[in-house]
Amino acid sequence: MIPDRVRLGLRANAHQFALLVALNAFVGAIVGLERSVLPLIGERDFELESTSAILVFIVAFGTTKALANLASGHLADRAGRRRVLIAGWVLALPVPLLIGLAGSWAWIVGANVLLGASQGLAWSMTVLMKIDLAGPRRRGLALGLNESAGYLGVALAAAVTGALAATVAPRTLVWAGALALAVTGLTLTLVFVRETARHVALEQAERVDTGRRPGILAACSQAGFVNNANDALAWGLLPLYLAASGASVAQIGAVAGIYPAVWGLAMLPAGALSDLVGRRPLIVAGMLVQAAAFGVVAAGDGAFAPTVAGAVLLGLGTALVYPTLLGAVADAVEPRERARAVGRYRFWRDAGLVGGALSVGLLVDALGSDVAILAVGAVTGVSGLIFLAMTQTSFERRSTWQLT
Repeated sequence: MIPDRVRLGLRANAHQFALLVALNAFVGAIVGLERSVLPLIGERDFELESTSAILVFIVAFGTTKALANLASGHLADRAGRRRVLIAGWVLALPVPLLIGLAGSWAWIVGANVLLGASQGLAWSMTVLMKIDLAGPRRRGLALGLNESAGYLGVALAAAVTGALAATVAPRTLVWAGALALAVTGLTLTLVFVRETARHVALEQAERVDTGRRPGILAACSQAGFVNNANDALAWGLLPLYLAASGASVAQIGAVAGIYPAVWGLAMLPAGALSDLVGRRPLIVAGMLVQAAAFGVVAAGDGAFAPTVAGAVLLGLGTALVYPTLLGAVADAVEPRERARAVGRYRFWRDAGLVGGALSVGLLVDALGSDVAILAVGAVTGVSGLIFLAMTQTSFERRSTWQLT
């Protein structure tokens, strides 16, 4: 029997929901510390000449994050959401030490192995716990708030790191900032965060529609994979692409911040809009906008202004897709199956970081940056069309999938 005091909805759970929003901003900020400066650290501090070698840190991060995402659903069902969130913060604690003391690039790669595992557990739990608290009616808005907070944290940390890197050693910025964020996040979780398992039980008890939709999960997974392959390019290649054209560290930091800032800000209205018009049209539009963004960047040939324009478009397209795909996955399964379904989706989505970093690095070393950027853009457009085709005959309810 579920106690009467357990209720679903954003207003009914406002305090816990707001706390989880803040925690996800901290989770995102830890990654944001790396986005504008870590590729440059590899090139300048460790004298790495190969783009593929530099992007190994993204491969390490993406691999462990994807695996942690996959494990997170099983762990959440067995140990509870709160304990898995605590474990995510604990895994983040050694990361600043490894980065600060790094004597070789291998230490940086090792730090990103731990960071990926931390992110996979911590971000997955903030997503799940917000879905649990919000219930089905405002799920898109809840996910928009969650992802918006996380990526605004990424954007702010990336912009501040880039701005300060001219006067403070980049590695010092990364390790000091990561330590402060990890300790704060762990402390807040231990003291204030509450388990949400009873909210899941309440939603399951009230569930009417019990249809399973495996086709939707496959369509979402392939789109999520390609979306994060795009993020690998933006994270790992764009700083080097701009630097090769003579951009300053501050300009590189601006681009590294603008992209997730637009992404983060636009996810809030995008998530709410998906509750009204359905998930499908926003996902298709978002993939096509991302494809166009890469065309703009390649046409600019590394110039600052076109790259900024491309970053804005890329952020907008990603915002339309990111919370909406998560909402579609949550719509498609029973509440009691949600943790594992979201974990599987996030596994495939974040595997895109690995696939993107590997393929972009090889393409750049073999054919140059412009070819790599155009190729990723083409794949993104095709992915959007594949999603459209795979969901054309979906038996998902009209409010979620149909275009009108």
